[in-house]
Amino acid sequence: MAALAVRSAVFVTGNAKKLEEVSQILGDTFPYKLIARKIDLPEYQGEPDEISIQKCREAATQVQGPVIVEDTCLCFNALGGLPGPYIKWFLEKLKPEGLYKLLAGFEDKSAYAICTFAFSTGSPEDPVKLFKGQTYGRIVEPRGPRDFGWDPCFQPEGYDQTYAELPKTVKNSISHRSRALKELASYFIQQNNLAEATPSPS
Repeated sequence: MAALAVRSAVFVTGNAKKLEEVSQILGDTFPYKLIARKIDLPEYQGEPDEISIQKCREAATQVQGPVIVEDTCLCFNALGGLPGPYIKWFLEKLKPEGLYKLLAGFEDKSAYAICTFAFSTGSPEDPVKLFKGQTYGRIVEPRGPRDFGWDPCFQPEGYDQTYAELPKTVKNSISHRSRALKELASYFIQQNNLAEATPSPS
């Protein structure tokens, strides 16, 4: 057990708030020690899954070991799924107000957030594993603190507050990121259980 507990994986991010949120959601059940590292990766284009796989492979090559890469999409139904994986650039140029105004001419304000965590063992022979979470909601006029991306303009289904307005514990229980992380954590717990159940060669 002790040997398993000290294993580490690099989480590719330069965002301290993101590392904090991920660590809060995973809690003590995660068998890896997460080490945040900012790595400049190419901005791939294509479908979300393929982008995540390419980014993870490139990060694993640079890290030379276990690595986790996160990719987030914010998809507007009225725009056929855009901005999707390009939300980072839309947000940078338009800010939350601009994202809301993108839908000014549309009656449909519904949207969904997708988070994909891609994991590589660092070995080129092992396939990249994807863990996904999705949360439905709608795009609203920005409300709440501005310290976390597009949170002020995304109101999750069933709530009258935006991601930014919700208490962190509530957001972390329903967010697309938390759902993806639960899948990821379950996978590693299962792998650890299998490792513990497998008898060592004598």
